[in-house]
Amino acid sequence: MTSPASKPTPPLQAAIIPVTPLQQNCTLVWCTATMKGAFVDAGGDLPKLKAAAAKAGVTIEKLLVTHGHIDHCGGTGILAEELGVPIEGPHEEDRFWIDKLGDDGRKYGIEGRPFEPTRWLTHGDTVTVGNLLFDVIHCPGHTPGHIVFHHAPSKLALVGDVLFQGSIGRTDFPRGNHAHLIEAITTRLWPLGGETAFVPGHGPMSTFAHERRTNGFVADAVLAG
Repeated sequence: MTSPASKPTPPLQAAIIPVTPLQQNCTLVWCTATMKGAFVDAGGDLPKLKAAAAKAGVTIEKLLVTHGHIDHCGGTGILAEELGVPIEGPHEEDRFWIDKLGDDGRKYGIEGRPFEPTRWLTHGDTVTVGNLLFDVIHCPGHTPGHIVFHHAPSKLALVGDVLFQGSIGRTDFPRGNHAHLIEAITTRLWPLGGETAFVPGHGPMSTFAHERRTNGFVADAVLAG
């Protein structure tokens, strides 16, 4: 009697690590072939993040940023300096948010330091993590420079504060735009496929199909009404 074949290791693995008093979902993503990884939205609680990478046996090679809000990137510049790694993202339209991370940090009780990304990203760019390739999708509305990272083979998207389980990002911040956000979700996220799972900036994961059925802001039936 032969034993069943062992399940192959997926090329991408991820761990969600809530950080800051705002419980922002920082995601550790890594390539299982090389064990090289990246933090997406290293907002704070840096010892906790470094411990998570060490526990997983992952070598951090870069930091990725979806947008310039304090809970998502207040600690990014500090961590990049500590680890000696580059920062990629967000889109340069969020420069004004990053420039005032120090002020916003004092307001929210989060350590924040302005930084200059090694590479600003724009729609259609790609970023690598180990052997993994992520597509960069510009999704303005919550902030003008907000981007999403999509790993097509894994059907996984890291969407920051564009979309949540049952909700969407706020658009009442400076240079927020509700119409732009709805357009980005429906024309740039939905085409990625309903089976695509996404990690939001806060709260539990969901899939695009589930949100198209049930989300009170962007469900198909709501937008058709």
